[in-house]
Formats: sequence, structure tokens, C-alpha cells
Amino acid sequence: MFAAKDGSLRGTVTYSSLVAVLAHYQAGDWQADVAVVTGDLIQDDSAEAYAHFHDLLSTLEMPVLCVPGNHDVRDLMQDALAAPPFHYCGTFERNHWLLVGIDSCVAERAGGFVTDAEFDRMDRAITATDAENVLIFLHHPPVKLGSKWLDTVGMDNGPESLARFAASGKVRLAIFGHVHQHFVAQHAGLQILATPSTCSQFAAASEEFAIDDSPPAYRRLELHPDGTHNNELVWVGEA
Repeated sequence: MFAAKDGSLRGTVTYSSLVAVLAHYQAGDWQADVAVVTGDLIQDDSAEAYAHFHDLLSTLEMPVLCVPGNHDVRDLMQDALAAPPFHYCGTFERNHWLLVGIDSCVAERAGGFVTDAEFDRMDRAITATDAENVLIFLHHPPVKLGSKWLDTVGMDNGPESLARFAASGKVRLAIFGHVHQHFVAQHAGLQILATPSTCSQFAAASEEFAIDDSPPAYRRLELHPDGTHNNELVWVGEA
């Protein structure tokens, strides 16, 4: 998102593509309880871009859980999303599930790292809940994707992160952004998912930076009380 509504990223007008994604959701008969946004809300370091995001997501009339991405400016993001329905690195509990947002960003770096303080905050939230199942959401991937260039800007302590996620015995699902593509993996009973961007997409398994022609997307997640879950990846418009 840019301060200018006609601002484009790699040939895609980001404001218009987000409008299209939200309109697609709102026109359907599938209703969510909460929206999860996994970072990189803006591109140009402007408060105006966050204001656009705030105005558009407010139309969903549901809690919006957000974590920062490497293109976000934490202070501006927190200022813009300080009040409900927005929650910055927050938690949400419903239907035997706890959702926990984790900050994986490092200042001035594209790659990520989860600090001990963030792990401790996650552990406190999991300990405090009666929910039997936990979903972790963050920006950076805790696993390698098999893309040479993307794996250089992933998470430095991915294996440690997976171990901390698994330690409670409650984490069933981890979702992340950053990679602009569909991705799914399993790790010790934990499912790991990435959702393509509401903007342009990166080519999967590429050696060097490359864009493919896939359209914007979002994912519908359904979390069941017994700890199982299912999801549908929704592509919006034509490539």
C-alpha cells in the first residue's frame, strides 16, 4: 500500500488489488470471525498508506489481527492500528482455538528472527488460555522454501522457532506471509502455510528474484474444536 492510491508495485496497483480481494470476500456467503494479516501492509513508509489500510479493513466489521513485515514501520503501524477492531501482535480466542501474533522482524533487514522476548510472550499467552489448540501467525517462514533467493531472507532461527512452537503441545498451525506464494509443509504434526499476496506473486522455487503471473489471493481457514482445520486458497481475478 502506498500513500497515493494509484501507487503500483511490480505493475500492480496495490490499493485496487486489496479493494478487489476485500470485495470478493464480502460478495460471498462464507463469513469469517477474524481477519489475519501477516505483514508488509505498506511499501512507502508513510502514515497515509496505513490510513488507507485502516479504512479498507474497517469495512470487514470484525477483529483484524496484524503483525509487522520487513516493509512495515512499527511505530507508524502501531499508531494506525491502536484501537479495535485492529490488534497489533495480539491474540484472539474462539471455538477452542487461540490465535497468537508474533513479531519476526529485524530492523533494517529483509530476513527475520524471533527474539526470546517474543517467544516468552507467546508462551505466556498459551499458558494462560484454556484453548486446546493454537495457531501462530507471523511474517517470516520458519522453514526453507526451496527457493535460493527467498531462503536467504527467511528466518535465521527457524528451527528454534519450530521447537518453541511445538513445546507446548498445543500449536497445530503456523501461518506466515513474506514469500508471495502458496506454500504448505508439515513439521512434527504442525502444519505450516503461506498465502499468496493481495498484490503480485513471486515465482515458486526460483533461483533468483522472479515474479509470476498469478493474481492476488487470500485464504479461508476453518478451525474445528477438535484441533483439525481445513482451508481454501482463493485467487481473485485473472492473472
